[in-house]
Amino acid sequence: MKSIQYAIESDMAGLAGLFVTGTDTGVGKTWVAATLTRLLVQRGLLVRPHKPVESGCASGEGGLLPQDAVALWEAAGSTESLQQVCAYPLRAALSPERAAALEGRTLTLDQLVTACQSGIGADDFLLVEGAGGLLSPLAAGTTNADLAAALRLPVLVVAADRLGVINHTLLTVEALQHRALPLVGVVLNQAGPMTDPLMDNAADLAHWLDCPVERVLHRPGHQTPAWTGIGPFLHGLANRLAAAHAAPKGIPSNANCAVQERSGG
Repeated sequence: MKSIQYAIESDMAGLAGLFVTGTDTGVGKTWVAATLTRLLVQRGLLVRPHKPVESGCASGEGGLLPQDAVALWEAAGSTESLQQVCAYPLRAALSPERAAALEGRTLTLDQLVTACQSGIGADDFLLVEGAGGLLSPLAAGTTNADLAAALRLPVLVVAADRLGVINHTLLTVEALQHRALPLVGVVLNQAGPMTDPLMDNAADLAHWLDCPVERVLHRPGHQTPAWTGIGPFLHGLANRLAAAHAAPKGIPSNANCAVQERSGG
């Protein structure tokens, strides 16, 4: 029986940035994105994090407060304003497209691209976090996948390490392949204690994907993992991204994944 076949091949040398998406909402992609931001800053990169649109924002003193964008902003030690990190905070905890419609607004792909690319220098590392899963609607007729494609950024997929994640992850990767979007890796985040000691999603996904699968283990006592808790699990990924960013174009790097055909009896 043959596995799903993918062909995602791209030269990652001179890597200009990364798009962080998830298999679903609430899988921990903000903490992974913030942790990678801090780790890359520690490696000397000038990281410019952006979450161009964020829904579910509570009211603060200066208006709506995008908490995910705040985490990215603080992780980078950014000199940009919070408004530059998140240009479009929205109130309703729904898809950004619907949340904007409820406020009488229509966001476009061009607006999101401009919000991400404005002021980015040639040597900067642009890290963009999407909202929800890969095909969640961000703006009028626009999904996270469309934004990643428009920005020409490779994609990191974050998934919750639980029953069902193999299907969710392979569907997400297949959607990336369909759009010819390069995949950098998969991060499995254990948001809670594992309930079945026989389950090993990382090993099973590694069988299907010729791609780094990083596992962030559950930390007892941490309802939501802080970057300090998950940082040790992501050093290898941060090293690969930093090396790819530093490599001159035309020199192969090992940041990108190639997912090959597997066959079995």
